[in-house]
Amino acid sequence: MKHGKKYLESAKLVDRATLYDPAEALDLAVKTSSAKFDETVEIHVRLGVDSRHADQQVRGAVVLPNGTGKKVRVAVFAKGDAADAAAAAGAEIVGAEDLVAKIQGKGFLDFDVAIAAPNMMGLVGRLGKVLGPRGLMPSPKAGTVTPDVAKAVEEAKAGKIEYRLDKTNIIHCPIGKVSFGAEKLQENYKTLLDAINKAKPAASKGQYIKSCVVATTMGPGVRINPAKAVIAE
Repeated sequence: MKHGKKYLESAKLVDRATLYDPAEALDLAVKTSSAKFDETVEIHVRLGVDSRHADQQVRGAVVLPNGTGKKVRVAVFAKGDAADAAAAAGAEIVGAEDLVAKIQGKGFLDFDVAIAAPNMMGLVGRLGKVLGPRGLMPSPKAGTVTPDVAKAVEEAKAGKIEYRLDKTNIIHCPIGKVSFGAEKLQENYKTLLDAINKAKPAASKGQYIKSCVVATTMGPGVRINPAKAVIAE
């Protein structure tokens, strides 16, 4: 893969053979950002589990203390009082059968997070093939199927992110923007890694965090020492 001049200049700051402490890695990620826009900082964590087994799934959600820096558009499947509460909490899109029909018929997907009241899951279940592959399907584990839809909307707006293993046993998550600076990014990083660490399945044997890399949208990857990935109190 051919990289541009700015990327190559940034890459010189990173020693590919070094495993950095989280604080150093995040500081480097900020320093290597060279794009004209405010790049997203992402974390990629490979775990010592096998996602093909149900008892080795790692999935959950966590509210980042400093948010993600992204304006989140929220869709809520609800009726009556729950729909009113969701709208009052700031949800951009609220509906029931009408919203399901719009997604099914017109391919409407202009939202980043979908939340559903439990009594709507019979309807929302029909959208599994559309929402599932895009990571938009509401789920109780992620706290997006809940009777308290207003609270779920507020959390999504505040910077709640979902983490889950992909087929290669890696979790990919945004932890903020370069403009946050290293300190705020470290607070978000710590919150996410603590949550992933606590979600370790009982069936996981041996080393749990195999590798951890932080990178900006356009920047080089910075490798974090997996033994120090979880920041001690």
